[in-house]
Amino acid sequence: MADLNPNSTLPAVRMQDDLNIEIAGTLSEGEDKDGAAPPPKTGWEEVVEILEAFLLAIVAIATAWSGYQAARWDGHEAELYGQASTIRVRADQLLTLGGQQRLLDVTTFNTWIEARFEGRTELTALYERRFSPEYKVAFDAWLATDPFSNHQAPPGPSFMPEYVNPQLERGAEMNELSTRTFEEGTTARSRADDYIRTTVMLATVLFLIALSQRFKVRGVRYGVLGVAGGLMILGLVMIITFPRF
Repeated sequence: MADLNPNSTLPAVRMQDDLNIEIAGTLSEGEDKDGAAPPPKTGWEEVVEILEAFLLAIVAIATAWSGYQAARWDGHEAELYGQASTIRVRADQLLTLGGQQRLLDVTTFNTWIEARFEGRTELTALYERRFSPEYKVAFDAWLATDPFSNHQAPPGPSFMPEYVNPQLERGAEMNELSTRTFEEGTTARSRADDYIRTTVMLATVLFLIALSQRFKVRGVRYGVLGVAGGLMILGLVMIITFPRF
């Protein structure tokens, strides 16, 4: 029959406790050896770390500003392109309407010529009333040149300097406006690209600063920071000289 006396398990417990204490001591010694405090930093390392923190702060702010400006110019570009497209559509509509009105006036004038030679005065009066107001002004000026006897007279009212087609003129003006607006959009696109390139350059600076922290050799670390600092200065100069939106 098994011994149920609890005192019989005490030696085994004590042995387990002693083993745990020995293992803990061994681990503690290992931690003292492997996890020893790092040697104190030298003066140049502290100076470099301060410089790196300073560069990181400046580059972070400059990168955020450059990205913000790139987004603003990109949005402005899309807005200008949309305006240019809308203006172009309206210009085409006006040019079409103006061309149709001019064609109607010229066709009516040709039928007026036929009616005049046929001596149909009532019909010629009807055609004259159908002229557009602008064409009627040119028509009266053309008649004043005595075109049926004066061979130097213009061939028709539409060749007179008094003839004005407001729809054609307005359409031509809007076409020019559309072209200028589109060119402004292209300029905005170019400025957005400039800021994007600067943002990429500043991101490279951040990478170089992070990379320099992996080197313990003073010369190499100084060299990487020098390159990063040069790129940072170039990026800041570009941001200062770029137009802001």
